[in-house]
Amino acid sequence: MSGANKVQKREADAEPVPGLFTLVLHTHLPWLAHHGRWPVGEEWLYQSWSACYLPLVRVLRTLAAENRRHLITLGVTPVVAAQLDDPYCLQGMQHWLANWQLRAVEAATMRTASGASPASEPKALRQFGSREHTEAERELAEFDALWRHGASPALRELLDGEVIELLGGPLAHPFQPLLNPRLREFALREGLADAAHRFAHSPTGIWAPECAYSPGMEAGYADAGVSHFMVDGPSLHGDTALGRPVGDSGVVAFGRDLQVSYRVWSPKSGYPGHAAYRDFHTYDHATGLKPARVTGRAVPSEEKAPYDPARADAAVDVHVADFVETVRQRLSAESARIGRPAHVVAAFDTELFGHWWYEGPVWLERVLRALPAAGVRVGTLSDAIADGFVGSPVELPPSSWGSGKDWQVWSGEQVADLVQLNSEVVDTALSTVDKALARGGSLDAPTPRDFVADQILRETLLTVSSDWPFMVSKDSAADYARYRAHLHAHATREISAALASGRDDHAQRLAEGWNRADGLFGALDARRLPGR
Repeated sequence: MSGANKVQKREADAEPVPGLFTLVLHTHLPWLAHHGRWPVGEEWLYQSWSACYLPLVRVLRTLAAENRRHLITLGVTPVVAAQLDDPYCLQGMQHWLANWQLRAVEAATMRTASGASPASEPKALRQFGSREHTEAERELAEFDALWRHGASPALRELLDGEVIELLGGPLAHPFQPLLNPRLREFALREGLADAAHRFAHSPTGIWAPECAYSPGMEAGYADAGVSHFMVDGPSLHGDTALGRPVGDSGVVAFGRDLQVSYRVWSPKSGYPGHAAYRDFHTYDHATGLKPARVTGRAVPSEEKAPYDPARADAAVDVHVADFVETVRQRLSAESARIGRPAHVVAAFDTELFGHWWYEGPVWLERVLRALPAAGVRVGTLSDAIADGFVGSPVELPPSSWGSGKDWQVWSGEQVADLVQLNSEVVDTALSTVDKALARGGSLDAPTPRDFVADQILRETLLTVSSDWPFMVSKDSAADYARYRAHLHAHATREISAALASGRDDHAQRLAEGWNRADGLFGALDARRLPGR
């Protein structure tokens, strides 16, 4: 009997639990191409691509080959999709993978200690380097076979096969509650159109940036054709056992089940901190590789033990079993509480699985096999709606999945200057674009497309990305975040000022110059900006 048949037999023999389990992954990074390399910039993209995105597609293709469908709901923001399809980024990724392979060769042939930690001792580093070389070689082959024309073909195959459900989102990931309604509507509609263009699938669900919600936003979602979106558990007052239509809109909000999600990852705990797993923060400085295991939460980097794959693999099995039992118990308890089969949603950043937690992709693959084998039905958010896992309407409070579950990370005193900057830049952009478009048409001819107006909106959307205030509030590369926000604000103002003063040729040259770095969202069309 084959391995797949054995799994199917176990699934048939398992005692089922009521309800449905959905795993939601949110894939997002800011626009990094052409804006620095190290320590923050393109390196962040390439690390995530190699450690998360390639392994995730590999896992999903492997499970699809076992005739498994409706495995996860995958959010891919337009700004990530743009980078994974961008020729410059594709070339950069090829170079990064080749460089990784060279660094692994260096580690595999190391004869002298390259660092102070036990993990950087020559024998340990040689063993580690040999494994890294094998992994880099595999990823180079996969990249050439599946990714050389971008992520869209690989993801489209998974969508066509109903392996995943796709969640879309607004262009450039703005914090929507603080955004001018005209630009909010434009960003969402353009983001959904971008996904349809890339993947030949129009997402009906979205991952609202930062799970942020403001009363009334559901009306905009309904108008844009969105049928469901994600919020954090506290937005539904902790009752996440069913999706809930928001007001009278018919748009369903699904809440992240914190009891289950925090089992994997929380602000203070979770599986990735286990002593056996690879340590994210400890580098071998000669090769740039990460050869140590966590060892202990209080153990300094210079005392970290060498990574042991067998020890880590055993820990993965323990954590798979723990998660499956957690989901079973939660489904049973929630179903009993509400008197009908319940829905449990666990949601995470995709980058957790591989980038922050090296063993995460292996854990995902095993969990997605183990849950059905344990009698847990796995499906997508769309499955939940189709199968009636929807309760009575609810009014949602202003909320997010950030610290405090409110807006403070993006609107607090620490980022008040960025809030003001965003407001001023958006006002400038909308006023300038309105005037530019108004003079472009006539009664006898439609308004032609305006490259300069398009670039103004492109730079404005990059200015208001939610990443910049998040990074400042969390003191994570805060200087880079402020630099990026002000850089795109400057671009918006510079082009707008040239246009407003009648220097059309100069505005065109400025727009072309900025577009060489920020040429994402090529189909963005300022003519579709909603009227005042």
